[in-house]
Amino acid sequence: MNATAPREYSDSRATSRRDAEFLFPLPHIPEAVGLVRRRAQTVLTCWNLPPATIEDAVLVISELVTNAVTHALPPAVLQLSRTAAEGPRALRIEVTDAGPAASVPRPADGRFPAEHGRGDGIVAALAARHGTRVDPGGITRWADLPAV
Repeated sequence: MNATAPREYSDSRATSRRDAEFLFPLPHIPEAVGLVRRRAQTVLTCWNLPPATIEDAVLVISELVTNAVTHALPPAVLQLSRTAAEGPRALRIEVTDAGPAASVPRPADGRFPAEHGRGDGIVAALAARHGTRVDPGGITRWADLPAV
């Protein structure tokens, strides 16, 4: 399959409501992960975050967006914000989607592709805090990374 991101999800659609907040609607296609990763890296660089924080953030974003595109219903959106409300400055990464899609049956013998199933561990290892929030409109998975 050679799908491309729909025109309405081009970089011009991403919005920055303030210097410290960025929203990006996610196309519900696998190629969205690379598109979002590149756009987020540009935004975080413009926010003058340390390179190590940007690298960790892009990896967390990749995992959360992959989860939304692979396992959840559209629509989905990425939100980045800088916070200081609960202690030191942090970068908050949130991906909100419409909730879980119907699960795909797994092989009865327990075989899974080696490249799947490690996203939660990666997010937990890189984030100072992380979690899930369920609202009437969907599910938000979030992670806070230190952003000095």
